[in-house]
Amino acid sequence: MKSATIGVMNNYGFGIDVGGSGVKGAIVDLDNGTFVGERIKILTPKPSTPDAVADTCRQIVEQAEWTGPVGITIPAIVKQQQARSAANIDKSWIDTDVSELFHRHIGPTRDIAVLNDADAAGIAEVAYGNPIARKGSVIFLTFGTGIGSALLINGQLYPNSELGHLNIDGKEAERRASSAVKERKDLSYKEWAKRVDRVLKEYEKLFSPTTFVAGGGISRKHEKWIPRLTCETTVVPAELLNRAGIVGAAMAARDHICP
Repeated sequence: MKSATIGVMNNYGFGIDVGGSGVKGAIVDLDNGTFVGERIKILTPKPSTPDAVADTCRQIVEQAEWTGPVGITIPAIVKQQQARSAANIDKSWIDTDVSELFHRHIGPTRDIAVLNDADAAGIAEVAYGNPIARKGSVIFLTFGTGIGSALLINGQLYPNSELGHLNIDGKEAERRASSAVKERKDLSYKEWAKRVDRVLKEYEKLFSPTTFVAGGGISRKHEKWIPRLTCETTVVPAELLNRAGIVGAAMAARDHICP
């Protein structure tokens, strides 16, 4: 059965998560936040220019045979459907009209929502993940190629926080403590946790959060590093892991979330 027909029959959506190394998409069951079928992944084009990435997104949509609304996350500040930054992606994204871009590549009449990748992951975690993300002032962080952030107040999103670019001791937080830094420098979990701890303590000073929720692929091994953290704020692992961006993108398309 074609995925378009399945989507009509069920509460399904489609999300695409554009990352520094891969562009990933999947049909999402919006009743429970799980994938329907296999996730599709294509390596992020080099250079990762807007048109090259948008064409990769088109390929994923076509491969999935999906004809409904599409949500897309990008590693950038998105305001009024304009990309205002470019983190871990080609700098030519800055000032790109992302609505025009993706409609041109995927379809001029299709419903398309574009938002920041960490914001998408944050709203997905609130909806389907750790219940603690819905209460109080929560800083949701994704540790990957960089450090993405979503500020959540009782489950409501304050968009485009970009805390990974906060300068800490003369260096951006994500250049100090992303999981990519851990891999590049071959750091042990003990060594890397010290770096994460320094970043979280700075966030504590500025925002006094109720909870940190740690996401990204490295949160799968949370038992190796979260217990080593000494910040005062409770740190808990996210539950959706790398699924969160795609799920949040699908939610954005359904709910017409277009910052």
